Amino acid sequence: MTTQSVQKTVTEQPSEFEQKVQKLREIYADASDFSKAALEKVIRALGSEASATASPTEVGSAGRIGAREGKVSELTAILPLRPGGAKRMRAFLQLHGNLGNRNVDLVGTVHDMRWVFLDNDTKVLFASTYDGDWDPYIDDFGTKIPDILDLQFGEVEGWPGIRSAEIKDFIVKHQIQAHFWYVANPNLTVVETRRLEKIAPAVDEFLDKIA
Repeated sequence: MTTQSVQKTVTEQPSEFEQKVQKLREIYADASDFSKAALEKVIRALGSEASATASPTEVGSAGRIGAREGKVSELTAILPLRPGGAKRMRAFLQLHGNLGNRNVDLVGTVHDMRWVFLDNDTKVLFASTYDGDWDPYIDDFGTKIPDILDLQFGEVEGWPGIRSAEIKDFIVKHQIQAHFWYVANPNLTVVETRRLEKIAPAVDEFLDKIA
């Protein structure tokens, strides 16, 4: 085989992007007309932007479970509640929202967290975004604000207590790794974000003075 024919063969191989597009089209073959039309528009947009944009941050593992992008990780769990647990949790979370956010700040790595009650108050969805790996994140809550955690999750069926040696296995049992997850600033930790918030006004003021 000549060098020219080898080069031609390599060039004709579909790119990874094209392979993914073909797979998507196959999967969406029996989708609604709305979905198929939207898919083709999205494919065209992605194809035109591919050469002009930087490669996205690779999504990896947060450790034991969960996804991580850059410096930021996610935790999503759906947990069963004891009878009447949702009522008690709501009462505490309302108080916690007014008085307890500073307790979460003691952990120092939490970007956000939220609770959503599901299935007629029989389950709770908990989702959080945090810096670093899974094990240190759980350890921080257990050492820095253990009583807050036991109040937040004490109404979960089977909750062993944040100080229990079984707590990590319990969390893993109910945690679900996200299939898709977007992070606007994957390379900024909570501490770095707060530092930038403090620096930005001073920089703006300086630029205004020299303008």
